[in-house]
Amino acid sequence: MGKEQSFDIVSQVDMQEVDNAVQQTSKEIAQRYDLKDTGATVSLDRKAAQVALTAPSDFVLRQVKDVLASKLVRRGIDLKALSWGTVQQASGGSVKVAATVVNGIPDDVARRISKDVRDLKRKVRVAIEGDKVRVFSPSRDELQSVIAHLRAQDYGIPLQFTNYR
Repeated sequence: MGKEQSFDIVSQVDMQEVDNAVQQTSKEIAQRYDLKDTGATVSLDRKAAQVALTAPSDFVLRQVKDVLASKLVRRGIDLKALSWGTVQQASGGSVKVAATVVNGIPDDVARRISKDVRDLKRKVRVAIEGDKVRVFSPSRDELQSVIAHLRAQDYGIPLQFTNYR
């Protein structure tokens, strides 16, 4: 019998790409005629992994959010990687909202993924290791069927499949 095969299920976001998208959004806000002098801002706190948006009105905030979303998608970042908070009133009648960049698989989602893989009744083993889930099997075909099943599911976060060996 051959060696056991495995792969990792992770949820990682390249913070440099998020930073680039935020900078591009700031430039577009400064140049676009309908957003130019509104006072809308976008900022990124790399340590806390948070993107903050401020705007004079809810309408402008939605436009800035759309611009940021288009820049993120163009840079290959799944929009599920941002967990948006609630819109809050700020000083001067403006509004603000913060989004947290999800890095790593939360425990409840990891348990749900593990349960879903076990419910497939395949010859695989599942182990939760910190913020990733590892799947083992002697058969590569079993692993590929698990990957196909997980791609079809929606867990609210982007999933990547790494270390396939």
